[in-house]
Amino acid sequence: MKEETQILQSIAVDPHTGAVSTPIYQTATFVHEQPGVTKGFDYSRTNNPTRQVLEKLLATLEGGYAGFAFSSGVAAIDAVVKLLKAGDEIVAVDDIYGGTFRLFEKIYSRFGIQVRYTDTTCLENVQDAFTDKTRMVWLETPTNPNLRISDIQAIARLAHQRQALLTVDNTFASPVVQKPLHWGADIVVHSATKYLAGHCDVIAGAVIVKSPELADEIKFIQNASGAILGPFDSWLTIRGIETLALRLERSSTNALRIAHFLENHPAVEQVNYPGLPSHPQHELAARQQRLFGGVISFTLKSQKKDEATRFVSSTTLFNLTDSIGGVKSSISHPVSMSHKAMDPEARKKAGITDTLIRISVGIEYADDLIEDLERSLNKLRHISKTQQLITP
Repeated sequence: MKEETQILQSIAVDPHTGAVSTPIYQTATFVHEQPGVTKGFDYSRTNNPTRQVLEKLLATLEGGYAGFAFSSGVAAIDAVVKLLKAGDEIVAVDDIYGGTFRLFEKIYSRFGIQVRYTDTTCLENVQDAFTDKTRMVWLETPTNPNLRISDIQAIARLAHQRQALLTVDNTFASPVVQKPLHWGADIVVHSATKYLAGHCDVIAGAVIVKSPELADEIKFIQNASGAILGPFDSWLTIRGIETLALRLERSSTNALRIAHFLENHPAVEQVNYPGLPSHPQHELAARQQRLFGGVISFTLKSQKKDEATRFVSSTTLFNLTDSIGGVKSSISHPVSMSHKAMDPEARKKAGITDTLIRISVGIEYADDLIEDLERSLNKLRHISKTQQLITP
């Protein structure tokens, strides 16, 4: 069965009413038939019929044993880190989402969990970062914001040889693009706000696990900590997933065209997109991913931060926002926005420069998006030339 069919058919018709759209069970509590005897639900923090449909769908999408829906992507990450204890260490990708970095460095460092950051595109770096305290490897692939690709299968093998878990943040790719569990990962996390829900109208997170043992632990943490996704937001996420495959195919096609355009524009220094043959891990991405995704980052030839901020503020079709993965295209300046929480030295080490720009390509007509970028780039180039002429 093709994935597009599987996604839609995984959302079962409601057995109680025959409703094609999953009902929203907007209730906190459920009646007990007798003390301790229920129809499988007693309190919506522990379980809810709408959230249960979403969680089964998440497991199906990623090919996992079980899925869990959380109130945000960061809440999902938080639940996974709670598998560890004081004294444990994480080996993490250095080109990492700023919110994950903040959680690791400002919260979990207080509880004795240390994170060692490295360029995970090189397997030797990962190997060298391990200590006898390493209990988890944390990947983003593609990374946020430089779109670097790591070899999930090779790193999974390395982690398992050392009795460590491999967690992959699959937000930028989505399960339509790649399935980390298939390549050996133990846990997948998502900011479901992004591609899964897809319409910028819900904040949600997801964890999908490979084994029953991890499912039991994450379920316990989800219930004990309480950062669950509510019924209405669960329904919005289900509705978004119904069109996931269509949206990703369109945004990936658009992104490849835009990446080629940017690569040939004189105002652009470097384009980071796995679909380009010039990308250092292009062949790995082609093997590991079904599509190349809808996110691109690039640097300007100008080294001036104010020119980057001027550029991202000048587009008309790309909304200036922190988020990615919506049907409408967006643009951001990571240093000032999504990665502001990172220490400047950590940003520099990860290659997050002052003129790095990230765009999330939506499902609009590609030619319109290219015209919008070209207009803003040409305007920026004209200003730079004018400044050179008037400089004494």
